[in-house]
Amino acid sequence: MLRNIHPLADVQSNDIGAGTRIWQFCVVFAGARIGANCNICAQVLIEKDVVVGDNVTIKSGVQLWDGVRIEDNVFIGPNATFSNDLLPRSKVYPERFLQTVVKKGASIGANATILPGVTIGENALVGAGAVVTEDVSANAVVVGNPARLVRKL
Repeated sequence: MLRNIHPLADVQSNDIGAGTRIWQFCVVFAGARIGANCNICAQVLIEKDVVVGDNVTIKSGVQLWDGVRIEDNVFIGPNATFSNDLLPRSKVYPERFLQTVVKKGASIGANATILPGVTIGENALVGAGAVVTEDVSANAVVVGNPARLVRKL
């Protein structure tokens, strides 16, 4: 299985597809699943209960917390932020984290914030800096805070 993992990355998972590149200063927890032909840029963190499909690009500064599911051919821009707990408290953890799903072919712009439990539909586009507080339908373009539909692709 040909993978390219930078020596300065801390990758504990063995479930990484062929052709995937993981750059320096990344942390990938044991149990995380990453598909084939992905590009995981520098300074990305992926927790244990995360699934990333094939042909996914995750730009620098992104953290994927437990419960995040990324399907095939997704683009996640730099410093996009995912959350998995609606009521976070220090040292108080839910029994199970909410699941956030980014469907096939969707793109998330730089610095967008995705709240927990949200589904972003197939081929949807989330504009840079948008704050996604509810589901985004397939082929939708959403922008703003909170994110609102501006058109369909």
